[in-house]
Amino acid sequence: MTHPDIPTEALPCSARGCQARARWALRWNNPRLHPPERRKTWLACEAHRSSLGDFLDARGFLREVAPLPGSPTLEEWTRTTGSQPGER
Repeated sequence: MTHPDIPTEALPCSARGCQARARWALRWNNPRLHPPERRKTWLACEAHRSSLGDFLDARGFLREVAPLPGSPTLEEWTRTTGSQPGER
């Protein structure tokens, strides 16, 4: 999903027209097109996490939501919820 040569702060949100820094990875697949193990990724800022996630979830595509590696969201997520990345 992320490339080691591209800093996390360079990754923008996937919402149309949004240039905010992405903090979340929304991993999904379309079961009619993709094998179960395949995951596509949309990136989301704090403001668009819900709307992008709701869009995918309404279609049955959303598989997991996780903080982006290298994002302050990852540290906050782990500290406050005790969850591991990839848990929804």
